[in-house]
Amino acid sequence: MTKIGVLVSGGGTNLQAVIDRVHHKSGEIAVVIANNAEAYGLTRAQNSGIPTAVVLEKDFEDYDAFNAEIIRTLKDKGVELVVLAGYMKIITPAFVEAYPNKIVNIHPALIPSFCGEGYYGLHVHEAVIDYGVKVTGATVHFVNEEADAGPIIAQKTVEVADDDTPESIQKKVLEIEHTLLPWVVEQYCLGHITVEGRKTKITSEQ
Repeated sequence: MTKIGVLVSGGGTNLQAVIDRVHHKSGEIAVVIANNAEAYGLTRAQNSGIPTAVVLEKDFEDYDAFNAEIIRTLKDKGVELVVLAGYMKIITPAFVEAYPNKIVNIHPALIPSFCGEGYYGLHVHEAVIDYGVKVTGATVHFVNEEADAGPIIAQKTVEVADDDTPESIQKKVLEIEHTLLPWVVEQYCLGHITVEGRKTKITSEQ
C-alpha cells in the first residue's frame, strides 16, 4: 500500500474523508502532521490509530528549518504521497524537490481562477461573489514552487446562486471537497494517475 502523510492546520474534515475512503484500503496514512498543537485533525488521526506529530514554526530558527523537520518526519515514516488537507502554510522549494509530483493540495475554487497568494478560506468565496461568476468549485492539484500553480488533477463544480453568501458557498464547496480529495488520493494509490508536463491523466472514472 502507498504510504501517505497528511498535513493539517485545523479541523481536519478533509483528513477524515481521506481516512474513511483510503486508509487501510488503497493506501495507508502513515502519519498526520500539524503545525498547530490544537488542530482537531490530530484527534481525528488518533481516533483512527494513526501516528501524529506536531511541528511548530516557532521552534525553529527559520522557515527552511521548519520545513526540513516536516520532510524528515515524512521520510522517517516512509511516506510516498503527501496530502495537504487544510494546511495553511506555504510549501518550500526544498519540500517540492523532496516530493516532486507527490504532493497534492485541494483548493476551494476552479484554478486558475481565484487562486494564488491571498486566496484562502472565505477570501476565495468573497472574490467569487464579487466577480459575479455563475459556477465555482474545488480543484485538486499537484504542488509545485508557485502557489496553486501545479498540474491540475481533478475539478468539480457547484453553481453560485443569486442569494449565496461566502459562507454558503464555502459549505457547498466543502461538500464536494470531501468526495474529490479522497477519490484523487485513492486513484494515486492505485497507480491510475500519470503526469506529462502540465497535463495529468486518470485512467479510471470518478
